[in-house]
Amino acid sequence: MKKRALAAAVLTSILGVAAVAGCTSDKPAVTESTGTATDAAAIARLVVGFDQDFPPYGYVGDDGKFTGFDLDLAAEVAKRNSWEVEYKPINWDAKDLELSSGAIDCIWNGFTIEGREDGYTWTEPYMDNSQVIVVKSDSGITTLAGLAGKTVMTQADSAAFHLLSAEGDQEALAKTFKAVQTTPEYNTAFLELESGAVDAVAIDLPVAKFQVQGKESAYSILTEPLSLEHYGVGFLLGNTALRDQVQKTLKEMVADGTVKTIAEKYADQGISYDQWILEA
Repeated sequence: MKKRALAAAVLTSILGVAAVAGCTSDKPAVTESTGTATDAAAIARLVVGFDQDFPPYGYVGDDGKFTGFDLDLAAEVAKRNSWEVEYKPINWDAKDLELSSGAIDCIWNGFTIEGREDGYTWTEPYMDNSQVIVVKSDSGITTLAGLAGKTVMTQADSAAFHLLSAEGDQEALAKTFKAVQTTPEYNTAFLELESGAVDAVAIDLPVAKFQVQGKESAYSILTEPLSLEHYGVGFLLGNTALRDQVQKTLKEMVADGTVKTIAEKYADQGISYDQWILEA
């Protein structure tokens, strides 16, 4: 990577900006694990890592194409910077490997900052979120205390999982459960809840709203949250240049009303612009 960066610098001085663009147009920006930041102005493609089973932030639409609130934000950021955007579905528990290998440039998919502050280079928080519990409406469970002796399922390596793990903020609560089980994605968790194989699902609030939509008589979201948290866009540690450019563009989109328009597009899927906190 250092040799490639040096070669790019030499070409810039001899052949000018066009030559640099030519040598970077066929690959996404990758920052070194040593913390050397990528030159955001030189990238041609923004590769966004996301969980394709995490509606309404990122998922497969009825037309078979990737869609979602965060993916629409990423597409607009890329457009304004004259970058191509590439959506790369990833296994959520392998996200760090995808990022460190350079397979993706960022993780942008309802990505919780809390508990991960030192593991990534983050944008400023852009949305409020909470982790909640979903149960069957006829379960008799109305509070977190009511989960004692119950089996709770959540996504592997998710914010909810870390809350309920050893040294997590809800470790004491989790010790009252019969078990905490994990699954690669939440669609399976809701199938397990429906069948009665598990008693509850721990999940992000907007995703819970999406899953429960139209099934309110069958499922309930407990009003008592597991935690309050914030979403950000995560980059490889040290990639401040690309982070700064993405964040700058997001703020411009706030100022001109684009973010609000995108949020309203997903309002019927659980997204509310009232949750947006990044200021212009």
